[in-house]
Amino acid sequence: MSQSKLVKETELSSVAELPVNGFDHIELYVGNALQAAYYYQHGFGFDLIAYRGLETGERDKVSYVLKQGQVYIVLTGSLKPDNEIAEHIRLHGDGVKTIALDVQDASSAFSTTVARGAKAAMSYQEFNDENGIFKQASIHTYGTTIHTFVERAGYKGSFAPNYKKIKNRPGNPVGLLAIDHVVGNVEVGKLSQWVEFYKRIFGFSVYQEFGAKDISTQYSALISAVMANKNTSIKLPINEPAKGLRKSQIQEYLDYYQEPGVQHIAIATENIIATVSELRKRGIKFLTVPKSYYAALSERVGKIDENIEELAELGILVDRESSGYLLQIFTKPVQDRPTLFFEIIQRKGATGFGKGNFKALFEAIEEEQSKRGNL
Repeated sequence: MSQSKLVKETELSSVAELPVNGFDHIELYVGNALQAAYYYQHGFGFDLIAYRGLETGERDKVSYVLKQGQVYIVLTGSLKPDNEIAEHIRLHGDGVKTIALDVQDASSAFSTTVARGAKAAMSYQEFNDENGIFKQASIHTYGTTIHTFVERAGYKGSFAPNYKKIKNRPGNPVGLLAIDHVVGNVEVGKLSQWVEFYKRIFGFSVYQEFGAKDISTQYSALISAVMANKNTSIKLPINEPAKGLRKSQIQEYLDYYQEPGVQHIAIATENIIATVSELRKRGIKFLTVPKSYYAALSERVGKIDENIEELAELGILVDRESSGYLLQIFTKPVQDRPTLFFEIIQRKGATGFGKGNFKALFEAIEEEQSKRGNL
């Protein structure tokens, strides 16, 4: 390693970690927020809790806030054809615009990250209403995705100022508890740039990393690094395509999303069998793996609490680590373009990301790519 690189690594390791409590919410820009809200409410079981639009004095956009457990999803659509939201949807289709982070001091988080080289997306702002003071600011990250710092300790409203509380619109929850991690896709050769970004701007570190041999099939591969804070309340895996015989799933995403962006949102549950069973009843579509995956599952992962036949019926994957095991499953894309999808995950001691399932998972993804004519 060169002297200059050693110096740089030392400098990055000495950057103080930005205090972040956890994920605050995820905002998606969507083509029809009203209809998307119905999908997430009745398909995924989210409660519809707040609204912003013409009736609240908003003239350019409309937003619906959905909540289940500690998961908040904001669906925002455009009321005009020529604003930033409409352009985002035209280019990318439905997708994640904002990964919002819950912080104790939004002003400090913003000034610190900008001083470290982050590009400001929205300057620090304070909003006052009868429910208290709401504070926020935003910076740019990969693609047009932004991180918004949200300070809501002094705010007692349902979500944020200029939102109207919605009563009696429950979604019949399915057991979703909290955001476990949010995964981004970036271009070939850009992974190291964004790893350095999260080290330099946030003081985060590489929690785990995976090479092309770890995440590969007969046809394609990718490489990945997981950025996280010390207590792992924030975990942000980042993927880039790797050279293979055919098109990587990451490249397919980039082709349709037109730039880097959020690939999937992982949401934790305490009972994945019950959660996935209910989601399937409601019409949510999941990737499937061959039944042969389960033939040697007990030999590979050892004793588990769940019935393997039930897992096989639902298509749930299992991976064992030294600290325990995890169960996971992935939806198919939740919009027309093959871009954003969701992961449902249950951790039983395991802290990783299902490395033992990578091959089966990516073969399942490639099967879907082949159906789309994109492999």
